[in-house]
Amino acid sequence: MNSYPGNLFVVAAPSGAGKSSLVKALMELDSRVQPSVSHTTRRPRGQEKHGREYFFVSEAEFDELVHAQAFIEWAHVHGRRYGTSRKAIEDRMNQGADVILEIDFQGALQIRQVFSNAVLIFILPPSWEELRSRLDNRGEDSPEVIELRLKNAAEEMSHA
Repeated sequence: MNSYPGNLFVVAAPSGAGKSSLVKALMELDSRVQPSVSHTTRRPRGQEKHGREYFFVSEAEFDELVHAQAFIEWAHVHGRRYGTSRKAIEDRMNQGADVILEIDFQGALQIRQVFSNAVLIFILPPSWEELRSRLDNRGEDSPEVIELRLKNAAEEMSHA
């Protein structure tokens, strides 16, 4: 059992289901909710900025963080790696902040093992067709990557 003044909310969903939109709306509604910014080896999308949506790092930098045990969880997702800093979450929660973490399903399960009081929220897409449409309309993934994302989404949704 963890005891922090702040709360940890973990929002998980398949890629394209609307995690980012939900988290953004929640933060606009409540200034006490602060985002957890994960590290990733993927390239920035659109208007994303280093340190705001993600810390964009090289494979070598990510390896160093893994070796230093800086991550509370990390995972391979769609050919890239994502990790969550333990210190960043603990520091914010110790200051009384409510922290919201936008993450994939496998990462959410790892977080729950460390933060037993974390509130897990799993978002489902409106429909399978809408999920496919959202992934297609991003315009950044090949048809093969989209199929991989859909396959992974089916697996994640089977646990919801």
